[in-house]
Amino acid sequence: MAVASRTAAEVTVERLAVSAYTIPTDEPESDGTLEWDATTLVLVEVEAGGRTGIGYTYGPVVVGRFVESLLAEHVQGADALHPPAAWTSMQEAIRNAGRPGVGAMAISAVDVALWDLKAKLLGLCLADLLPRFHDAAPVYGSGGFTSYDDDRLREQLATWAEMGIPRVKIKVGREPERDPHRLRVARDAIGADTALFVDANGAFTPHEALGWARRYLDFGVTYFEEPVTSEDRAGLRRVRDEAPGGLAIAAGEYGWTLPELAETAACVDILQADVTRCGGITNLLRVDGICKGRSMPFSAHCAPAISAHACCAVECLEHLEYFHDHVRIERILFDGTLDPSGGALHPDPSRPGLGIELKRADAAEYEV
Repeated sequence: MAVASRTAAEVTVERLAVSAYTIPTDEPESDGTLEWDATTLVLVEVEAGGRTGIGYTYGPVVVGRFVESLLAEHVQGADALHPPAAWTSMQEAIRNAGRPGVGAMAISAVDVALWDLKAKLLGLCLADLLPRFHDAAPVYGSGGFTSYDDDRLREQLATWAEMGIPRVKIKVGREPERDPHRLRVARDAIGADTALFVDANGAFTPHEALGWARRYLDFGVTYFEEPVTSEDRAGLRRVRDEAPGGLAIAAGEYGWTLPELAETAACVDILQADVTRCGGITNLLRVDGICKGRSMPFSAHCAPAISAHACCAVECLEHLEYFHDHVRIERILFDGTLDPSGGALHPDPSRPGLGIELKRADAAEYEV
């Protein structure tokens, strides 16, 4: 039935449900500042007009409790065809609870679910519903954890290169003295023509980061993510201003709000944002305005099943992080995930919304 023939009541959000799933990693993982052996995905489902939209974020189970206790009442009964209106209502509802952190992740998951629902109600692929600039989202393979031995590092990076992904990233900074060897292994695995990125996850001081930045050039590294903590704006700006030419400095994955992301944009060469952290699709589209206003590129952080669609609506898009953990989790929990082709993710126009559906029987094993 065409949406134009429905009454307003028929597209009112009727139900919101929350669940969470903890997926163990395939082996212990670490980066420059953190170690982990599992990741939790918090899933939101919203129903209207006989369709169910899904959205999610990666965070603790308490994010789901936040959705249930503070957001559900503002979403149930909302117009399913107007996700930004519900987004505004949710932002107002959490004023006293706090917008950064858990609040931002909770709103992100609900907002993505509402956009998925709207696209399904209209029978459109989400990328086609949004103001689309791109046919596909270029990706870079991301993993290369500091916990990997040489064989595992070599195998993972070589696999991405063989898949036609023209850029890969490894973690650095946990044991900096080992990183030149690891970069040599990485370069040998991917060859001379694949771009090599590094991510320190805020492990260095500005002085240390600049020293390592010069050494990374010996391995053809062109992208240095979070050389210092993103909370150190002055440090980020210093590294960007003093880093050698040809090495782009990137940060922003922990930007919860637009003001934070605008401040970060003034300190880096490439701005990042995570659609499951920054306020969902509604807010991610505004991040494009920050980048456009500064004539700077945008790099999306993780959640490829969502980001592939959202990034097609980001004019300043440079690439999307095809992160090992999230790729694996999404394949375990959902049908319809995308595989890279020609170094990019291409949303499937034949599948409405995000094009993914929860594999409930498989997911039940991991529900918490």
